[in-house]
Amino acid sequence: MEIQKRLSSCWQSFLACFKKPRRSAGDPVRQAARNPGPGDNAEPAAGGKSSAPAETAGDYYIALYDYSARTEEDLSFHAGDILEALDKSPGEWWFAQAASGLSASKQGYIPANYVAPVESINAEPWYFPETKRQDAEKMLLAGGNQHGAFLIRNCESQKGELSLSVVDSGRVKHYKLKKMDNGQYFVSKTRCFQTLKELVEHYSRQSDGLCVRLGEPCKKMEAPQTHGLSYNTVDQWEIDRNSIKLLRKLGAGQFGEVFEGIWNETTAVAVKTLKPGTMDPEDFLREAQIMKRLRHAKLIQLYAVCTMEEPIYIITELMKNGSLLEYLQKDNGKTLRISDQIEMAAQVASGMAFLELQNYIHRDLAARNVLVGENNICKIADFGLARVFMKENESVYEAKEGTKFPVKWTAPEAINDNKFSIKSDVWSFGILLYEIMTFGQMPYPAMSNYQVVQKIPQGYRMTCPPNCPKVMYDIMIDCWKEDEQDRPTFETLQWKLEDFFDMDVTSYDDASRY
Repeated sequence: MEIQKRLSSCWQSFLACFKKPRRSAGDPVRQAARNPGPGDNAEPAAGGKSSAPAETAGDYYIALYDYSARTEEDLSFHAGDILEALDKSPGEWWFAQAASGLSASKQGYIPANYVAPVESINAEPWYFPETKRQDAEKMLLAGGNQHGAFLIRNCESQKGELSLSVVDSGRVKHYKLKKMDNGQYFVSKTRCFQTLKELVEHYSRQSDGLCVRLGEPCKKMEAPQTHGLSYNTVDQWEIDRNSIKLLRKLGAGQFGEVFEGIWNETTAVAVKTLKPGTMDPEDFLREAQIMKRLRHAKLIQLYAVCTMEEPIYIITELMKNGSLLEYLQKDNGKTLRISDQIEMAAQVASGMAFLELQNYIHRDLAARNVLVGENNICKIADFGLARVFMKENESVYEAKEGTKFPVKWTAPEAINDNKFSIKSDVWSFGILLYEIMTFGQMPYPAMSNYQVVQKIPQGYRMTCPPNCPKVMYDIMIDCWKEDEQDRPTFETLQWKLEDFFDMDVTSYDDASRY
């Protein structure tokens, strides 16, 4: 059965046949419901925020994705199943009981970001709030979606507003959904609706001025990453080395090898194995404590480590398409378009903007340290590891011919004065843009490291790559300003790159003509 059909019908069947017992105000489960967790949203309020769920939603949640138990204490479920949250205190992992489906009456831990309150806006199969315009187009045009497929998302260009994206004859059209002072939603002011659900139901019956009548909701892509491997590894750093099985080698670098692996015989992971003597385990663990707290959609999630014996294992989420460098070189312009390249750059800028807000420095930003998943999803890897490597072996970072120091990616103040900052990361981002726009070509082609070190202080900068839009080259040049304080912030870089994609249709009448 399709996920969308399960999501839209299961909770109705559940409410009709399952009567929830009333609980006293002091009941611990009732108390837990007063501490909303991820997904506890009703219809978005003005300003794009969501209010608390109605009391009628209670402790019951509908599963948005399938989940297979990873440990004996986990609870398996399918999209559309109804679950009762018994204890939300673990935070990102809740203790729950299945109220419907094959696991009915069974109890166990579930990832909180896989569920949403029944009858809430987040339970609707067409609601994709944090989806950007470019991602919406990719998802809607992916296999399985037909004419009229649609989704509703947050509008990028106007904070607090929503956008309706719909497939019309192989193209995606975008409409702004606005909200009146009385809380009603509309595409055209001639027809307003109390809720988004009413709006969707109306345009699902008739186009009424839209380019097409709304059909099936956009098919959901792969499930989101859970917070940690399981409920009992969120705060437990060190895991049993025997719980990790290495399956195949993905690549090798200066400090070790990377494997695809499986944890606990259930969960696919990536495993970086560090060469013996590469770093001091205590230094690494101190840095890893910080790295694990840095959670963002565009950063590789660090799950756990194995440091009790060598080689040290670093266990992270698995990205199926490997490094961005290899991905670009393999494609070499065969399928990736300019818009794809710019979107990849915007994703990296988004992750770096988060690190910037955390006052955290990457120190080794390059295409080789960005990983690619399905649908060109890019995530930054190895943030923070360079600092540990530098402590262990300072000589590696000397700017002389023949060393392993990534001279061609490194800002001049970092090369000459060992001065690393978020602004030196911005310089590196400019080099990464060059890699993206040249499909993985080596920066400063035909120049040695020594020549680069000599010529950069004299004002030399790479020329604009072939087929690179001038606006992209202008961003590179901004990143390569001699005075680091003149370089843009990553927040600025992010919105400049996203400006290519955030122009939603502003007029109901104009939209029907695009």
